[in-house]
Amino acid sequence: MVAILKREFRAYFQSPLGYVFIAAVYFFSGYYFFTYNLYGATTNMSRLYELLFPVVLFLIPVLTMRLMSEDKRLKTDQLLLTSPVPRLGIAMGKYGAAVAVYLIAISSTLLQAVVLAFFAAPHWPTILGNFVGLFLLGSTLIAICMALSALTESQVIAAVAGFVVSLFLMLVDALALVVSSSFLQALFRNLSFNDRYTPFTLGIFELPNVVFFLSISALFILLTWALLDRQRWS
Repeated sequence: MVAILKREFRAYFQSPLGYVFIAAVYFFSGYYFFTYNLYGATTNMSRLYELLFPVVLFLIPVLTMRLMSEDKRLKTDQLLLTSPVPRLGIAMGKYGAAVAVYLIAISSTLLQAVVLAFFAAPHWPTILGNFVGLFLLGSTLIAICMALSALTESQVIAAVAGFVVSLFLMLVDALALVVSSSFLQALFRNLSFNDRYTPFTLGIFELPNVVFFLSISALFILLTWALLDRQRWS
């Protein structure tokens, strides 16, 4: 697993993808930081983290589109599947590499908090709670998009499928308001990433929300494992 993680992590920086993703996250977080914190003269970074929610949703599919599909396209997937590395180890290694790049990208928000500390005392527990929420959100979406990438050898299709899922996750709150079925309303509310993420931006650390994100991540990592296992025997 460690070998896969190192290989995938290096691959992100052997092409422009890793640099572009990190630069995009730094750009948006920097813009929101300047607009709402420096220009607005406030140490409350909750608005910044709230605005990063849609940014993360639409950038993660770009980060993950090559995770599985590239090996299929280059026909190196069979080499991986016949190696002594367990299929779950392959999935975890690729997932860990994407999460590591994502963690580097969102670390910009902690650097901005350090900058704020030179002017006033920020509320660090709230900032760390926001950071944990953003990390859990991105890690969960990475697991989902990785499973989508395992379904196709086209990076474009994997990215588009990720964008569609991201759009659904943004609209699921609105869907809960327009359906008449109480069952569907409850289902959509329970699937709402926004409702689970918002408490973190308010500095509220709730265990059920942490368990929700971790459970979804584990589910889609296992789904990727199952897809790899099926591919091995097909």
